[in-house]
Amino acid sequence: MNKTPQEKLDELRQSIDSTDEELIRLLAKREALTAEVGDVKKALRQPLYVPERENKMIQSRKQKARDLGVSEDFVEDILRRVIRNSYQTQTGQASQTSNAPQRPVMIVGGRGALGAKFAEFFQQTGYDTIIIDKGDAWPSAETLKSLQLVLISVPINNTEAVINALPELSSDCVLADVTSTKSGPLNAMMSVHKGPVVGLHPMFGPTIKTFAKQLIVVTPGRDPDKYEWLIDQLSNWGAHLYQTDADSHDEAMGWVQAFRHLSTFVYGLHMARENVDIDNLLNVSSPIYRMELMMVGRLFAQNPELYADIMLSHGERTESISRYLDLFSELLETLKKGNKQELIALYAEAQSYFGDFSQQFMKESEALVQLADDQRFKER
Repeated sequence: MNKTPQEKLDELRQSIDSTDEELIRLLAKREALTAEVGDVKKALRQPLYVPERENKMIQSRKQKARDLGVSEDFVEDILRRVIRNSYQTQTGQASQTSNAPQRPVMIVGGRGALGAKFAEFFQQTGYDTIIIDKGDAWPSAETLKSLQLVLISVPINNTEAVINALPELSSDCVLADVTSTKSGPLNAMMSVHKGPVVGLHPMFGPTIKTFAKQLIVVTPGRDPDKYEWLIDQLSNWGAHLYQTDADSHDEAMGWVQAFRHLSTFVYGLHMARENVDIDNLLNVSSPIYRMELMMVGRLFAQNPELYADIMLSHGERTESISRYLDLFSELLETLKKGNKQELIALYAEAQSYFGDFSQQFMKESEALVQLADDQRFKER
């Protein structure tokens, strides 16, 4: 007896449901295997994230996808999500890289969001971790002498004052900070401490679940051989490290933070004062605009004092910001005049500046655009 189209559809859907259940069982099996890998990595003191291994694995799976007639991009998207989950599973299995694991580390500002995140990772990895925050007394002289690391994680406008108020540390204790500006804090640390000094800038917020693939900028200070264990620990947790000098870092941050945050802040504030209907915007927005709107909303989901401090910390940018406003006014006049050719010429000027980066950024953003679109339908 021939099946009706509806019966055939029901049968196919049941087969899909069974296949999905088998996929989940396989994912559970894979997760158990990655947990075992984490244990072995810990014994071998190997890093959580090994780019060469991940890239080789993905290329191999993409070749298998080609052989089976499955979309390579589809398989890569799935694998990267699965791998990201594996890193979260392995995070608590990281090994210590210090040669003096019995010596404690001290996080100054360890009850703040970012300080608490670093404290969590040090504790997970087995380090004796001392947390000091506002109103707390410094540990005893004996405890201070035993420290192998003091990490400063306090609001940007208090960083140098806290550094200058530090008690005397042992000559081999590493002094580091995680402030988003580097020249001032690094100079302050070099002045108050004669031992190893290094500046760190984590380019992520405290909501991360794993350090895997997270960028940390490293600005060298003094005695890199003595703080090498700390750099190795960050790598062991899976972080991607980029080293540069403090002045170059601060120059870049003027653009990454001062300009970007200010532009986003002004755009969001203007929306608020114009009383724009955000629901309506979301209903009619393209994925790319939805993603841009998400970045605006993301700013206002965070600590206003933190972002005020970040923007104020780049006072040297005020002249450049003034030129930015002049350019905005210039473009506004061009719009008012309806001068299409002038707009095209200005567009071409910027297009020439970005060059090949335009296509690179277009390609990199496609996956993010798809994620924004998926999220849009997920919420319905």
